Amino acid sequence: MPAKPPETFGLDRLQTPIGVALLVTDAGGVLRALDWEDFAPRMKELLRLQVGAVVLRGARAPQELRAALSGYFKGDLDRLTAIRWRVAGTPFQQKVWNALPGIPAGTTMSYGALAAKLKLPNAMRAVGHANGSNPISVVIPCHRLIGANGSLVKYGGGLERKRWLLKHEGVAI
Repeated sequence: MPAKPPETFGLDRLQTPIGVALLVTDAGGVLRALDWEDFAPRMKELLRLQVGAVVLRGARAPQELRAALSGYFKGDLDRLTAIRWRVAGTPFQQKVWNALPGIPAGTTMSYGALAAKLKLPNAMRAVGHANGSNPISVVIPCHRLIGANGSLVKYGGGLERKRWLLKHEGVAI
């Protein structure tokens, strides 16, 4: 059976207060990945694991996507809800990723609390693993998950970015 041809996505860059964000969009302008320029290899690997072979070509992301992200970074936190996104991944990963936007800006939730909300109370580690494989940083707000004791735990873009994002959203750290 011949190998599936690579999928081609557009790659754009957006300057933010916490570094250059890489924006990956499909042919329909839907956000497929958002990561930080200093973590480009990880982003490419997450895309490969989820959709297979991918070719990234320089292309401007849709203006409404860029405007929504810029608005978020300028303090209009609700702008993230206007962004169209799509994820691949396992059914469990998708369940976790689709639940994350339900955590309101300015609040946090523990991994265990999200597992319980998903009716999988013993799946805290699996929730953490899925959270760490989130291909769409910021928009799918994985930074809002914290340890049961209130610690920031880890963040794929680095703890300083997680701290900045949470403070930006009004969380007292």
